[in-house]
Amino acid sequence: MSTTDSSRGGLPVGIIQISLAGVLWGTGGLTLQVISDRTPLSFVTISGYRMLIASVALVAAVLLLRRRAELVALLRAAPGTACLVGVGTGAYQALYFGAVVEVGVTVATVVSLGLAPVLLTAAEALRDRRHPGTRRVGVVAVALVGLVLVSVAAGGTETGPRPGLGVVLAIASGTTYAATTALGRPLSQRTDPLALTTVATTAGAVALVPAALVVGGPLTTGDPVALGALAYLGVMTMALAYGLLYAGLRTTSSAAAVIASLLEPVTAAIVAALFLDERVGGLGVVGIVLVLAAVAGAGREPVAEAGPAAKVRTSPD
Repeated sequence: MSTTDSSRGGLPVGIIQISLAGVLWGTGGLTLQVISDRTPLSFVTISGYRMLIASVALVAAVLLLRRRAELVALLRAAPGTACLVGVGTGAYQALYFGAVVEVGVTVATVVSLGLAPVLLTAAEALRDRRHPGTRRVGVVAVALVGLVLVSVAAGGTETGPRPGLGVVLAIASGTTYAATTALGRPLSQRTDPLALTTVATTAGAVALVPAALVVGGPLTTGDPVALGALAYLGVMTMALAYGLLYAGLRTTSSAAAVIASLLEPVTAAIVAALFLDERVGGLGVVGIVLVLAAVAGAGREPVAEAGPAAKVRTSPD
């Protein structure tokens, strides 16, 4: 099915898949709060568990679905790139958590998530040596305004103890997020999404678990609620969500993908309103509408189909 045909009845499948990933990521904040309320595990340790649980679940899925051939093909063709995508994924998550601690959730979210579409749009314009177009610029602008409104409505004006360091960490997070998405897109177009998610997540777990040991603090918990929440983080917000991301990147541009992922803060705001009695407010509602409009606009952009290149190439990584 071509990109044009896939969008006749609505948004293309790729944008829908990435949007669903954003929704799953948006439930992570509440889950993280549940874990933090019941255990003193650090953010780095929780992130390590998240990727480790996801890795185990994905390996089990590969075995149950008999997709070992696709996994072996990826490991032979592009192991370095797949592992780099995983390490980058773990890195931008850890940098984001650090930014939240140092400068507050509002600034961290706006800078890290808002910087990614701007960087990717600029990179694509430089690569193609042409203006990105009024439509693309307009979509990005609407997305950024919506993100700011949603973030301000959800986080207020609270800042952390070291805002300067927090902004630096947020910039590093957004830059790493953009680079990881750009790096993962061509690989996702020529390999199996399940295999890519499995290799990338396992590499991220290998990178984060030692980091958790360095950070120190409690490494385990016996609380059943916290354990269930950790399982949800790993299976739903990591394994399933990133599988959807890499599947969607097959037919979606990197810039459009990060715009669709802005459904993460939108979902987080809605979840907080439903379960934590936090008010979204008028500005928040306007921001949600703007983000949804930007996602719809990004989904209408023509993107070349992956086509035959969707198979793993046998050339060296």
